[in-house]
Amino acid sequence: MNNITPLNSCTVSQAKCLCFDHLTPEEVELIDKNSVEVKFKKGETICKHGTIAPHIIYLKEGLAKIYLEGLNDSLILKIIPSGNLIGLTSILDGNNTFHYSSHAYEDSVASLINLKIFRQIISQNAKFAASIIDILCENSLQTFGRFFCLTHKQLYGRMADILLCLAERIFKKEEFELNLSRKELAELTGMSTESVIRMLKKFKDDGIIELTGKRIKIANYDLLRKISEYG
Repeated sequence: MNNITPLNSCTVSQAKCLCFDHLTPEEVELIDKNSVEVKFKKGETICKHGTIAPHIIYLKEGLAKIYLEGLNDSLILKIIPSGNLIGLTSILDGNNTFHYSSHAYEDSVASLINLKIFRQIISQNAKFAASIIDILCENSLQTFGRFFCLTHKQLYGRMADILLCLAERIFKKEEFELNLSRKELAELTGMSTESVIRMLKKFKDDGIIELTGKRIKIANYDLLRKISEYG
């Protein structure tokens, strides 16, 4: 499968975090001594917007969403697969709160790294710091693309985006079982639940996907990409 077009409302990171590869043995030991492993069940809150952030969260296993909550709904900013960091916006000096919430899509395991130690290593290890900057830049570019697509693409294009995103960045195959509810898909695409159901039916009727319960198969990749590109 080829890479997704850059202007895509996909929320999933394309690459795993490689920053820890730049640590010295002493820094690895320091992090190990100042972190704790926590298991989260499906549906549990990993972090809460506005609360004190004493640690940076490294998702070792599982799948989580990062989102902002409103009074009646929420906006998903990003999906975090294993091998990614949560809470990087808290590394700014004098700003030690979480700026979004995170929720486990499935049973997950995370390593909670002491924030002060994380900041200390950033200040003393240039390669580690550069890798963190790369992650923050990628997050920004992805947010720009998602914002553009959610404000400029029609429902058809947004649904094509998320199907490509799921197939290429999470499941990495054209047929997969989707454990997300229709409401969660609606949050991902900025649609109503009813619109998601209608779009999935239309994609199925047009022969773009095969849909059996929660199992989805991309039947026509070329057409799906064209819909994603032209929105």
